[in-house]
Amino acid sequence: MTGYKGWSASHLLAYSAAALIAMASSAPAQDEIGASTIRSDVPERLRAALERITPASMQGDLWFIAHDLLGGRDTPSPGLDLAAHYIAAQFRGAGLEPVGDDGYFQTAMWESRLRGRDEFDATIRAGAQSIDLRYEEVSVAATDDEVSTAGAPLVRLACANVAALDGMDAAQLKGAVVLTDLPNPRTAPRESQREAFLTLQDVLPRLERAGVAAVIAVDRRATEGSGFGSGDLVDPQAPSPRRRGMRFGPPLLWSHNPQVAALFDALADGPADGSVDLTLGPAHAVPVPLRNVVGALRGRDPLRREQWVLVTAHYDHIGASAPVDGDGIFNGANDDGSGTVSLIAIARALASLPEQDRPARSILFVAVFGEERGLLGSQHYVRSPIVPLAQTIGNVNLEQVGRTDSTDGPQVNRASLTGFAFSTLTDSFVQAGQALGVEVYDHPANSEPFFSRSDNVAFAAAGIPAHTLCVAYVYPDYHGRGDHWDKVDYDNMARIGRMTALGVWFLSDRTEPPAWNEDHPRTGRFVEAWRRLHASPQP
Repeated sequence: MTGYKGWSASHLLAYSAAALIAMASSAPAQDEIGASTIRSDVPERLRAALERITPASMQGDLWFIAHDLLGGRDTPSPGLDLAAHYIAAQFRGAGLEPVGDDGYFQTAMWESRLRGRDEFDATIRAGAQSIDLRYEEVSVAATDDEVSTAGAPLVRLACANVAALDGMDAAQLKGAVVLTDLPNPRTAPRESQREAFLTLQDVLPRLERAGVAAVIAVDRRATEGSGFGSGDLVDPQAPSPRRRGMRFGPPLLWSHNPQVAALFDALADGPADGSVDLTLGPAHAVPVPLRNVVGALRGRDPLRREQWVLVTAHYDHIGASAPVDGDGIFNGANDDGSGTVSLIAIARALASLPEQDRPARSILFVAVFGEERGLLGSQHYVRSPIVPLAQTIGNVNLEQVGRTDSTDGPQVNRASLTGFAFSTLTDSFVQAGQALGVEVYDHPANSEPFFSRSDNVAFAAAGIPAHTLCVAYVYPDYHGRGDHWDKVDYDNMARIGRMTALGVWFLSDRTEPPAWNEDHPRTGRFVEAWRRLHASPQP
């Protein structure tokens, strides 16, 4: 937790108190869903373990994971580190075996391209008016670009009138700073976020081709900015270092200053009688450790215990942004706090089994970082696996399993798997659902399209049969500030957790490992990856 500015003793005291409360809330307890939901065809030796997954324990964990104190768990951030340590503590308490390079952590060393507030300065002049923009009043899209303009021409352009670019003199645009109303996806209403991204992807490349120096966009929805945010991420170990940031065109910042918005309203499109001094200093590479949290549960069979089932969930979210109506934190309770606490609950339940009642194969529980930044943690795992990929028979990834208020209607006592027909792995969860009265089904519209939208696809691309289990594919507050812990259906999440735990047990105990459906038109590349994986010499 070192290396982050503003992390004070009061933060640490608040964390300590919150963690103690959350862990106390996580103690196993009987409650209203109780044993009555576990049917008689569930093996008796598993019943007590499944009953450890309760609404109360899951609520205690999620209250902490999705707390404002963690700041939305951006990658990287102090909140992400706190979440990682909390998950590791739960794995330790459950009795999982630490198998990372640092106890329960698998560490990836990345670089964050960061600027401080001293690297920013901006003044907009128009006529007799001069507006100094403060760091607290701007949100800068992640970019490595440096900008240093003194007296750059000011051009006003409404994004609804982007065709006006075609009529402007190229000399008027080159080196200019454009004042515009491009939408900010981080503050836009949920239903407008996709349109906001598409607008950026349309307009910014045009401005870059025109040679503008930078873009200042007015954002009226927020009164405060997020500065430079968490910076751009670079993976120095990738074959070609990959940057993670919004880089569609010239450097872009949103202004939350009402004077700038009023100036935009007063100007007409085209070159203005004004100028801009703008400085974005150099970004500095800061080493950042990012951590998958890993714990192992060894199987009972001396022969098959060297084969593994991978259970995953991503514990990151998208952090914080300029506050709207006083709330700037994207808590991510359902996405994917729900998957994270379900992973913890399933680990506790299965680890409570005596060795003779465990499944034949071993299970590796992995909470991965950086899914929201592009499957970073799962891709790092595939490049540096804890257990051999060729000995990993399948992966079930848990995503958005807490909310039942889907746009499809209430999703109670039912869950879907992405790519449902892609492999036989889903059979184990259908069987578990039948035993516990939970419908496990193939969503006709979302199962296939969503297959490539979560961490399972990183493992599938390596040849491992891998699917994501989900309750509500689309729900209110997705990637919004309102995805809070108190909107989760904990009774239902506990039932889904019990079903998933039983499904993992069935999958780990089956005689035959799951196989890709080679006749399905969308599994070809996964089948080929599986063949390459198993054609390679065993380590």
